[in-house]
Amino acid sequence: MIETTGDDRRFPPALTDVAKAEFDYDEGEGVDFEPYGAFESAEETTDWLRHWTGNHDLDGDAYRTFGQDGTGGRAALWCVRPDRPLAEQPVVFLGSEGERGVIAGNLSDFLWVLADGVGPLEVVEFEQFEGRQDAALTELAERHATTPRRTAREIVTEARAEFPAFSDDIDALCR
Repeated sequence: MIETTGDDRRFPPALTDVAKAEFDYDEGEGVDFEPYGAFESAEETTDWLRHWTGNHDLDGDAYRTFGQDGTGGRAALWCVRPDRPLAEQPVVFLGSEGERGVIAGNLSDFLWVLADGVGPLEVVEFEQFEGRQDAALTELAERHATTPRRTAREIVTEARAEFPAFSDDIDALCR
């Protein structure tokens, strides 16, 4: 396990506010995202990851799942940066049908992706980088973000360039 901080299960305030936000998914339009009010437990994350990969030797220590889409795909903070707080870890998505990808290089950038009107599923499964911008999510990002606003496309492209082997690394875990 990579140590992030001594309190690496404490839900960041930005995610607490995301959990209170309304995500409009109107007949395939909008953001298909159901945020959690807290991280899934380590046990739930491990169980889910083992079933997702078919590898029952894994643990879920590298992930802090904080939301899902309607089919059960999970959004998570991927604890890959040693000794860095959770808010500085990349956001990834592992879809219900094997889709996977890096969404943002950190939680702050993820907030800007949501403000652009797209969520983890839309980015990873459909390569969608533009949606209906949401004033409430924009205000939330403006309140919590520590990075400058950029487009979802810029954020995702930058994150994928930083972590180009994510998908291959996940493949290596699968049985």
